[in-house]
Amino acid sequence: MTHEIDRRHFLKMSSTVLAAAPAVLATGPAALAAGAAQPASDKQGAPFVSTHRMLDLPKARGPRLVIIGGGTSGLTIAKYAKKAYPKFDVVLVEKRCMYSSCFASNLWYPGIIDLEFLADHSFLDAAHNSDYIYVNATCIGLDRASRTVATNEGDIKYDFLVIAPGISYDYDKIGVHDIDTKVALRQTYPGGFICPTEHVTIHRKVRQFEGGVFIQTVPSGNYRCLPAPYERACLIASVIKHNKLKGKVVVLDANPEITIKAPGFHAAFDELYKGIIEWHPTSAVTGVDVAQRTVHTEFDSYKFDDAAIYPNIRAATLIEELGLMAPPTKSNQKEANIDIRFYNLIGDEHVYVTGDSRPMPYSKSGNTSNSEGHYVAKVLAARAQGKDITWTSPQTLCYSMVDAFPKQAIWVDTYYGYDATKDAITGFKDTKVDNTRSEANGATYLEWAHGLYRDMFKA
Repeated sequence: MTHEIDRRHFLKMSSTVLAAAPAVLATGPAALAAGAAQPASDKQGAPFVSTHRMLDLPKARGPRLVIIGGGTSGLTIAKYAKKAYPKFDVVLVEKRCMYSSCFASNLWYPGIIDLEFLADHSFLDAAHNSDYIYVNATCIGLDRASRTVATNEGDIKYDFLVIAPGISYDYDKIGVHDIDTKVALRQTYPGGFICPTEHVTIHRKVRQFEGGVFIQTVPSGNYRCLPAPYERACLIASVIKHNKLKGKVVVLDANPEITIKAPGFHAAFDELYKGIIEWHPTSAVTGVDVAQRTVHTEFDSYKFDDAAIYPNIRAATLIEELGLMAPPTKSNQKEANIDIRFYNLIGDEHVYVTGDSRPMPYSKSGNTSNSEGHYVAKVLAARAQGKDITWTSPQTLCYSMVDAFPKQAIWVDTYYGYDATKDAITGFKDTKVDNTRSEANGATYLEWAHGLYRDMFKA
């Protein structure tokens, strides 16, 4: 049944994302008073790395907006900034030559969708359809004083710069400190929330699973896509059940409760996968023995036949490398030091950080980044014309498939509050949730994903 979320579940949901934002989420003078890091050498955050040559680009026909990162946030801003202010000369820089979405990727594992569903979307087509330039390159440096961003293919001058690089894994927070084990986990038991090739490996694992114990871990903090590890557990369990395998999914959850849509996931665990899914709350990973295929927690150790080890996350390391990281008092996930309403770097209205490297306690999810991208595009257009803009909340509309046979899903739809007296994001508001799984929700989930692709790639 669809209903307004009750206070108890609101508090559980809010505590998860707010836990990743210690002490202060402030902007402007409040941020400076809280000890926000100041740019070294006036506008320089890190030593500038450059190719010492300019990238071959047509002469800018208006204010040049450069966007680093072609994920959901970057693609949305590239399209809608141009729509909001056609004079923008937009350049999207993306290190991948092929797109594949992280959102909806869990659906590939049991065969609900095929790989084409995720990856049949072209950066070139998006740029052509929305009249901007796509460059396949990697950002390697930033000189804010001269407004120059460096890539491995050459440097680019900008009037406005958006950096949307996503996330990196933080294996140290799950007790994995040695390089050999980190590499082994990344290659053999990937988390499945960054690189598309991780999805390929997990797809192979699920399709070739013949029985035994499959471990899915859930990190603490404001990790990417709060419900996704539970959704994945359900879909792997649905394959085990459908194929009549002698196996189970062990969910090692660092959190004391399922972080979002808890009633819907508990119902699926208990009603669909009793004896197949074992959920262990308050079971944060403290180490992994790859050779012995054993995950250690504070209280127990768990042997496995296969696994997807999802470690804690942090902002993409590029944020730190470019000198844009917030102090620990503002972010314990090494996120960017930005204005929480308008996304610009503190003290620099020409540089913005969006998507999952932001410090705000928003859900790190596809729909959030998409709706945020629409808003940031308006911020950029307004500031390019010397105008002000009113803050609006992003929307988080998120579906989770809890069964593949048949396709049944649950969903949550929420916005976020802002307390002007504290200059802080206060958590979820105006939240609606449907924790009753249904095939109608499953069909809507697929159309929701198609809608995001259309919004980013079509004219």
